[in-house]
Amino acid sequence: MKLEHNWRFKTLEQLEKDVWGPDTFGSHLTSTIHRLRKKVLNDFSIEDLRITIGQQEGLPYLVPLAIEVLKEDISAEGDFYEGDLLKAVLTVDPKFWKENREYWETVHFLIKSKKQKVKQMEIDTDIFYTNKP
Repeated sequence: MKLEHNWRFKTLEQLEKDVWGPDTFGSHLTSTIHRLRKKVLNDFSIEDLRITIGQQEGLPYLVPLAIEVLKEDISAEGDFYEGDLLKAVLTVDPKFWKENREYWETVHFLIKSKKQKVKQMEIDTDIFYTNKP
């Protein structure tokens, strides 16, 4: 997928041209996702990436951002534990990986090159490799 030139300075709602109505479910998670869909991607924290990717939202935009973070620090963490961003990326929908093989290959290379660190964090990579495109 070819990204717009200034995509980092837009929201998921703008990029996907899909404005969600009010959160009628009212859980903490759904209200957080609704709020994050209105946040400029360039302002996303590691935790924002972890939560939104974990909910399989905005993957074409957020996976590339997460990969940039993981290239700098494979153990990047949101609010839960060391490596929780990597864990979220590894559980991305297999359909996304099939449509975006280059991202899958980049994550594979990161895991391979940081094998000891991934093992030390006790991050299970099986689901990622089970869904190899």
